[in-house]
Amino acid sequence: MLMSTPKDMPFVEVKDRFLLTFHEASAYFGIGLNRLREICKEPGCDFTIQTGERKTMIIRSKMEQYIIEHSYI
Repeated sequence: MLMSTPKDMPFVEVKDRFLLTFHEASAYFGIGLNRLREICKEPGCDFTIQTGERKTMIIRSKMEQYIIEHSYI
């Protein structure tokens, strides 16, 4: 899925982004959208950030660490 960006803004690969949308994170980590949303609702989840009134993004590096620390997702 390609996202449109302003012409003067450089394109950044998903693997290099600090924040990911749920769709990007789902594809990047190989986790279904529903399971990803469940994980983000768990108490102590520290890898999401609100970027607007209704938009939640995932901090890629913290999500990577979460996956490394958990043997079951």
